[in-house]
Amino acid sequence: MFRRRRHAEEEEPAPVAEGAPVPGRESGPWDADEPHPETERVDLGGMRLPIGPGFEVQLNVAGDQIVGAVVLVNESALQVHAFAAPKKSGIWDEVRAELTRELTAGGGSCEERQGPFGPELAAEIKQDGAVQPVRFIGIDGPRWFLRGVLSGRAIADPDAAKTLEEIVRDIVVVRGDQPMAPKEPIELRLPAEARQAVENHAAEEGRPALNPFERGPEITETR
Repeated sequence: MFRRRRHAEEEEPAPVAEGAPVPGRESGPWDADEPHPETERVDLGGMRLPIGPGFEVQLNVAGDQIVGAVVLVNESALQVHAFAAPKKSGIWDEVRAELTRELTAGGGSCEERQGPFGPELAAEIKQDGAVQPVRFIGIDGPRWFLRGVLSGRAIADPDAAKTLEEIVRDIVVVRGDQPMAPKEPIELRLPAEARQAVENHAAEEGRPALNPFERGPEITETR
């Protein structure tokens, strides 16, 4: 884990002037504009997602926009979405309350617990006639909010959960400078190499390039 060392004899810091940059944090998820450890990540535009041996990445699509990603590894799944947030306040408290209302209204259940990222929701969702246990985690960053949903083996297996939690800690969010309403999804894009592969495949078969959004694009790494 990347940490900054503090010296016992360090002088007391001067007051931070209003409007000064947000201080660096000791662990991620990271903001693109703050120092963060370099590692192998898939560049999805608004999010840089760490990858590892056996990871499979699927992209969530809303209309013609990529708005989230799912990492599948060892019978566990991590779904992540990044949203815009106000400058001076986080939105996880509000989002958590909304999720609680929606889940209970849909016949599910949820319980607030303390997790490695702070308050989270342990929930059961009714889906296709079955009950699926999931964990909702949320992290407020500088002008952005990252929501993660853990499911599968990671719900009952602490080691599997830790793998997904480490992925969350290594995500880099690229908020950008454009004006965005709070809770507006930060748009993602298909990585350049994946888009090129789709276009090359279409050209070889003598037909128009596939619309990657219609096929649920996947990125798989095996070693």
